Amino acid sequence: MNEQIDWEDLHTVLAVAEAGSLAGAARRLGVNHTTVLRRIGGFEQRLGLRLFDRLPGGYALTAGGEELVAAARGMAATVEALERRLAGQDLRLEGTLRVATADTLMASVLPSLLAQFRELHPGIVLEVTTANLMANLTRRDADVAIRPVLEPPETLVGRRVAGIAFAVYAAASHPAARAGAVDPAAHAWVTPDDSLAGTAVARWMRQALPAAAVALRTDSLVEMCRAARAGIGLAALPCYLGDTSEGLVRIATPTVPESAALWVLTHEDLRRTARVSAFTEFAAAALTRQRDLLEGRRPAVAE
Repeated sequence: MNEQIDWEDLHTVLAVAEAGSLAGAARRLGVNHTTVLRRIGGFEQRLGLRLFDRLPGGYALTAGGEELVAAARGMAATVEALERRLAGQDLRLEGTLRVATADTLMASVLPSLLAQFRELHPGIVLEVTTANLMANLTRRDADVAIRPVLEPPETLVGRRVAGIAFAVYAAASHPAARAGAVDPAAHAWVTPDDSLAGTAVARWMRQALPAAAVALRTDSLVEMCRAARAGIGLAALPCYLGDTSEGLVRIATPTVPESAALWVLTHEDLRRTARVSAFTEFAAAALTRQRDLLEGRRPAVAE
């Protein structure tokens, strides 16, 4: 083989290997399925080597493909580290800032925070993702994460701004909202589905109400909030979401074991980038002012 290997081809191979499918790789790369198929086919032809076995359940690496991917991962780590170091030298308060957070925060306290930050720094364009998994800040899928987590990854630096309290909520029209002492077992519940099994809400429900009558399951705490507001059932929600949702009434405060805390996080290499530093300092200060709301001591805080 005399041809030089193109980094774009290696990047495509890595994406297919990690996603296990052409469609998953296409979403990750921001291209269409046909483009990924063409790149992989052309690369294999130039190498004279089959990199993937095409199986009914997806794409699996051959032995040759595994060797290539191992080398490509090392190259990718070097490139990503260089990108972070270069980005960390950016002293301009302009450009794009990628923020990873939770849908519950975007449905409650964060929009006003982001609006205030934009007023201060109109040259910074915000990109927000609310995917449930922690975005990979090492790979720069995001520059900053604002998330409820038990313990942040060791590769990230940041600040714990508050604890996260949870409470039980019902629609204002629900019988439980008009009762005195509420027996949780006497009512149907809106609950997290298995995809949220690791959340504090799901852990509390398994411990406190293992036999609860379930009216609805969903993969989003925001959708749980909406369903509870519609009167479908009771729901355990973060206080910052439940207390700021019109039409919901807090009816009891559960004991939530190992309650998560809210963190503002970034990567060590990015913390001195002007726009990252400005945002993390602003967000941490603004969220600290909302601490009573986050920790369940009062229904809302006006900024």
